Amino acid sequence: MLPGEQPPASGAEHPDHGSLDPADNRTRSSVITARAAHTFEPVGRSVAAARAFVRDTLQGWGFGDVVDDAVVLTSELVTNAVVHAGTAAEVVCLRSGDGVRIEVSDRYPEREIPLQSSGVAMGSPDREGGRGLQLCAALATRWGVEYSPAHKHVWFRLDLPERQVGTRTAGPSVSTELLPLADERVRVAVIQIDSEGAVSAWNDDAQELFGYPAKQIIGKPLTDYAAWPHTPGTSTGIAEALRLSRWEGSYGIRAADGRVVPVYASHLRVRDPQGEPSTVCLLVRDDERAVLATPQRGAAAESAHRADGQSTDPFETFIGSPAPDDLDGLLQRTVERSRDMLDGDAAFLLLATDDETELEVRATTGLPSARQRFARVPVDTGSGRYGTARMPAVHEDLSAVPGAVPLLNGTGMRSVVTVPLKVEGRLTGSLGVAAEGAGRYSNEEALRLQFAADRIALAVESARLGELERLRRGSLSFLVEASDLLAGTLDRDQTLALMAQMTVPTLATWCAVYTIADTASEPYLSYVLHEDEERIDGLKALLGRIDPPEPVPTPGARIWPAPARAAHEAALEASVRSLDDEPHHLGSGIGSTLTTAASVGGETVVLPLVARNRVIGMLVLGKPSEDHFRQENLELAEDLSRRAALALDNSRLYSERMAISQSLQRSLLPPDMPEVPGVEVEVIYRAAGEGNEVGGDFYDLFTIPDGAYGFAIGDVCGTGPEAAAVTGLARHALRLLAREGYSGPAVLERLNNAILDEGERSRFLTLLYGELRPQEDGSALLKVVCAGHPLPLRLRQDGSVEAAAEPQPLLGVMDDLELYEQTVRLESGDVLLCVTDGITERREGSRMLGDDGLAEVLKGCTGLTAGAVAARVMRAVERFAADSPSDDMAILTMRVPEPQRN
Repeated sequence: MLPGEQPPASGAEHPDHGSLDPADNRTRSSVITARAAHTFEPVGRSVAAARAFVRDTLQGWGFGDVVDDAVVLTSELVTNAVVHAGTAAEVVCLRSGDGVRIEVSDRYPEREIPLQSSGVAMGSPDREGGRGLQLCAALATRWGVEYSPAHKHVWFRLDLPERQVGTRTAGPSVSTELLPLADERVRVAVIQIDSEGAVSAWNDDAQELFGYPAKQIIGKPLTDYAAWPHTPGTSTGIAEALRLSRWEGSYGIRAADGRVVPVYASHLRVRDPQGEPSTVCLLVRDDERAVLATPQRGAAAESAHRADGQSTDPFETFIGSPAPDDLDGLLQRTVERSRDMLDGDAAFLLLATDDETELEVRATTGLPSARQRFARVPVDTGSGRYGTARMPAVHEDLSAVPGAVPLLNGTGMRSVVTVPLKVEGRLTGSLGVAAEGAGRYSNEEALRLQFAADRIALAVESARLGELERLRRGSLSFLVEASDLLAGTLDRDQTLALMAQMTVPTLATWCAVYTIADTASEPYLSYVLHEDEERIDGLKALLGRIDPPEPVPTPGARIWPAPARAAHEAALEASVRSLDDEPHHLGSGIGSTLTTAASVGGETVVLPLVARNRVIGMLVLGKPSEDHFRQENLELAEDLSRRAALALDNSRLYSERMAISQSLQRSLLPPDMPEVPGVEVEVIYRAAGEGNEVGGDFYDLFTIPDGAYGFAIGDVCGTGPEAAAVTGLARHALRLLAREGYSGPAVLERLNNAILDEGERSRFLTLLYGELRPQEDGSALLKVVCAGHPLPLRLRQDGSVEAAAEPQPLLGVMDDLELYEQTVRLESGDVLLCVTDGITERREGSRMLGDDGLAEVLKGCTGLTAGAVAARVMRAVERFAADSPSDDMAILTMRVPEPQRN
């Protein structure tokens, strides 16, 4: 805080730098019209749940324009509450007419507000904490922090984009004489065209206008009835117009009487709930076009004047009104109008990359757009007037200068005119028109096209920047979701699957993940995914036949041509072989090969997976034949690959640690159990948690001299390497000392000294040790020492339960121990139950099973075998509480069976 400033009393509010004054002229209401709230527990999965809650709420309110920003901000604020502060978080969404306010409350009222206006540094965006308020300052219209003695509330507000509700266009009030003329009964034909171009709906007005009843025309292509005014030398027609998202214009419909009825049409592309597209067409007589035609907007400041004295906007003159409100629609309209203006056969528009070194194909007409879309060509392809996109150029005959316009190679176009799109002197794109004949264009056509390009350059750049902003916000939301998913698992196979599923189909058509075990290992194809599941096997087989990409640590995507080349060769070989086969032998073999070739025939890129300064694998992304990646998608894939590499390496480290832990844990338990004549012995061991730490509980049963058996069950304090050392020491020392003939007290006293000799690594140990000697009369004699361990319980045949030993000091605490052994005789049908404290300390809330609860369970085990007793006790313990056990549990039961009766 700067000198002289006063701290905020209960909160702080931070307006965005671009926010309007409260007294500005707003036409929409700020009254709260809806409210949604939810409380999330302090667990990691609550962050994803909070994002889903906010996304569903805002989409349900129709606030799709601000969903991405709201989800990102909510994610950061809820993370601060449930992960960093460790408290529950309440999320409240408040809707008003002009925006939404979202509040996140937690129970960690720390007063630390990074006020930009006070000059306090916001901190590095790379550090772990503080990013939530930074994002609020960057994205929110207004935001603030409010405190109470027990809560902290962080809120932010996002305003909807300014637009007149319910109004797209409007015209002034005019006198009746100036209104357009229409028949007394205006008829609007409503026709619906399915995805195949056939008529699927035909209303009564359509029948009246054109004379066809619905049953006669439904199911037939509209192109059979449309009289389309073709531009000479082009193939553009009604079928292309029906595939556009929106279209307005004039054409004719051949009526039942043979005459052509001129109509004005408005087309809208829609899809049904199953995702099937269709086009709705509204048609009126051409002289009644005012019914459907969108009114012209008012003249702009730079408008030109027509001969009749009325002003018109040059942009609208070229593009038409209304102008498309999306970038792709604007670009497509531009190339179509440019082609028609110069009477060309094809047109194309390319946008410049950020560094202006390349141009990306974004719209074409009369060219194979699906093949060329997002392809890139260099800005400067040579020297001279025809070698750069920064200046207008006219090519009278491309056959004389092959390769001068790479986009037109192999298209049959011979003459072309290209002009740059510039904003404030900076190259933003290139617009071109081509014709199949030579010598079609001169400098006059170049000037006309340049004039049109100058009119639309600013609108195109504005739409492009808007698209980039939407992509940026969508990418940020995508990476937040991806990071959350990758952080939610430590399983290697699941991590590989998540990597592929997040890229397909969002970023690529297919994906492959190569992994590298160590620096001496070759890359291994670990996972393959295609958006069409039926193509995965063929893709995997193709990639398996070629050498993997070279593991290069250099960041960024690089082109890998090997898959496309191999697919092309495989398709060629299959086609050649098919020429020698009988027709009935041409089956799925060549079809599968050609399908796979088409799947990987486009652009393929490789991104390194680098974690902890080592290349641990490669992420391969591919497109189908002749398709290309957008630069924005490659940058997003690079961000994803960095996060995925760290997640994959973490899963590898976790798997290695878990394997070592489980191997060491197995070494601390006996590999097998000897059979004791005349005595049933059963052991159940349950380790707590996932990927358990070594140490904890242990048990053993082994032979000692004179026909006796030593048994032990113990529990070392803690887990980890230190506990494992004491566990190993105890188990092996017990066997060695017992087989040397030492009595039970002597064995434990020497073990106690050995534990104390470990010094700082020593851990105290509870241990039940005993010697079991089967007797000739069928009973069993036991000598036991219970050193700080839960007492063994004896179940008699009459159902009574009693402790079979007395408590004595535990091991690893005191130097001098005076231990003694107690003798227990198990008669026919008696059971001795030995457990670790994970059994007796099983909890459900404030209740604990305890010794008394265990004794009650054991009372119901009369007449059961040793295995059945152990299983019933374990079931009772697991059912005592709903949560998973938090401690290891071990059960050792010994029973003298009843003599069999003849």
